[in-house]
Amino acid sequence: MSSLLVFPGQGAQQPGMLRPLPRQTLAEASDALGEDVTLLDSPQALRSTRAVQLCLLIAGVAASRQLLQDGAQVDYVAGLSVGAYPAAVVARALSFGDALHLVSLRGELMQQAYPQGYGMTAITGLQPEVVEALVAQVHSGESPVYLANINADSQVVIAGCDTAMHTVAELARRRGAGLAKRLAVSVPSHCPLLEGPAQVLADAFAAVPVHAPEIAYLSGSRARPVLRPEALRDDLAFNMCRVVDWRGTVQGAYERGVRLQIELPPGAVLTGLARRVFGQGTVIAFDGARPDTLQALLREEEDRRP
Repeated sequence: MSSLLVFPGQGAQQPGMLRPLPRQTLAEASDALGEDVTLLDSPQALRSTRAVQLCLLIAGVAASRQLLQDGAQVDYVAGLSVGAYPAAVVARALSFGDALHLVSLRGELMQQAYPQGYGMTAITGLQPEVVEALVAQVHSGESPVYLANINADSQVVIAGCDTAMHTVAELARRRGAGLAKRLAVSVPSHCPLLEGPAQVLADAFAAVPVHAPEIAYLSGSRARPVLRPEALRDDLAFNMCRVVDWRGTVQGAYERGVRLQIELPPGAVLTGLARRVFGQGTVIAFDGARPDTLQALLREEEDRRP
């Protein structure tokens, strides 16, 4: 049996999310960036894509360090969108300092590319292929919209301009969608609209050391392990413009024997999605749980390995 740490993406952020985290990691992040990161999680600051993504990175790394201290071990890591960066840090494939600078640039590039009029919308209650057909019906060069995330069998996210997303949402409701909700994301992630910013980020990645993961890294885009440093570099740089297959990622982890998934802060969105896949085992979020309880679960899973 195996264990998996998962890291959420943009949209999971919460005001004050950094406050309960260990001060040592916050100080390390502040020193690396040359700014006080404790100012990044205010409601006003979180209007910035850069601040949101940095907070998600810092929260994931800080909580993982707390969880994995005292010898606790994990078999796999995976992150949704920007969550791939704390996953890579925890896998010891990318240094925390380099991740901070890359995520800072990532957020700035995404924000500058589409400062207004674009974003993402979640649709529940319809199969991905149904939503994809609606997207194809609405999409045009002047009014772009794309399928961006396949989160579960009946939960997807679309990305694009506001008017096109609104039209797809209305069509989805007529087809019986349970929910069509605009997300707290101000950029059209995981679609070709971000290919330009992704290439700029890839150029910055060229100067950054990336190592083979010491903990198995599952790509949220490819839904499979990434082993080689160059493949990981590509995965991290370009995940902003590639469709997220989180359904496939979680299903693949379960098929590989994962029976314990722990979601790192903030929130528990990925925990809810995984419960639809895990027929057996334990799915739990760091938020609301005692660290020593989570460490005990990791050790129990370790003891079950053949």
